[in-house]
Amino acid sequence: MEDLRKHFPALESCTYLNTASNGVIPKPVIEWRRQHDLDLMNHASVFRDTHKIHIEQIRQKVAGFFNASVDETALVPNASFGINTVLEGLPRGQKILLLRNDYPSINWPVETRDFDVCYAEIDENLEQNIEAAVARHKPDVFIFSIVQWLNGIKIDFEFLNQLKSYHPNILLIADGTQYLGTENFNFTENVIDVLGASAYKWLTAGYGNGFVMVKKTAHKYIFPKTIGFNSAERFESLASETAFMKHFEPGHQDTLNYGSIEQSMLFQERFGKDYLYQKIASLSKKAKEHFAEMNLLKNDTLLRQKHSSIFNIKGDMELFQKLRKNNIICSPRGGGIRVSFHYYNTQEELDKLLDVLKQG
Repeated sequence: MEDLRKHFPALESCTYLNTASNGVIPKPVIEWRRQHDLDLMNHASVFRDTHKIHIEQIRQKVAGFFNASVDETALVPNASFGINTVLEGLPRGQKILLLRNDYPSINWPVETRDFDVCYAEIDENLEQNIEAAVARHKPDVFIFSIVQWLNGIKIDFEFLNQLKSYHPNILLIADGTQYLGTENFNFTENVIDVLGASAYKWLTAGYGNGFVMVKKTAHKYIFPKTIGFNSAERFESLASETAFMKHFEPGHQDTLNYGSIEQSMLFQERFGKDYLYQKIASLSKKAKEHFAEMNLLKNDTLLRQKHSSIFNIKGDMELFQKLRKNNIICSPRGGGIRVSFHYYNTQEELDKLLDVLKQG
């Protein structure tokens, strides 16, 4: 098996447990980006002559990676842009359910618009809280992160299936930024109606790229207003002829940034997605067991059966500085210390973290 870590030079200088903040970009992606910019520099518009073909190739890769249709997939600069575009297309005054203290780029765009907002709490009883909030408030839309940025709590997909079966008209809009790239995900078979993600974390594609997927059955609920000449099918097209998903791509598309998603996905496929995702699951399971033994987890994580690869462990700024002094890269978040494990992390790195934590 080819050495995976040799493609991540940043890992040579530290114990990097901070993918939840910023994923490490593999060398092959950087090498591809360098060649892309050289080609643009040397050939200018001639190089861009084929950009639409390349964009469609990238779209096909993204759609295929998550088993979505090409015509329900749009390439966007980041999840925030995609979510705002969706929200601008929702009728005003709709009742929207949010999770309290979800990522601000999820909640703020809703809270600052003319919507009727209600909330469910994020804790060990997340799904029961959502179920109760839906029964009480009867929202038109539920917007949420699949994995929570502060503590790594992951919503139960089986619960979403049940929720949708009992409330078939509720629109489910999800952010997958802290989730996609950690395990296999099938958009076609999932009940989520709209899924957006930025690709700079677990998809290790750098900044300025992401995507939105919208099921065709959800088109009747959303009326996107964003538009530009790139939305047109042909030079002769009228604005009224714009296809639904092209509203998410109003301007010139950057083959450098979107191409980075394609290259990162090819990198995962090169090593085998199942192999990489099993590495994440195995290391995260061991981490949770050790953190539990050391009483480092709050009940919102400890009491849940399934969890993600992100953990918020108990600790103050003094402990955080100690970890940094030992060259362990993580983030202070939500009154604790957030650590996260990706496919390029190892048992040895987990052991180093545990050793420093045991020193008190």
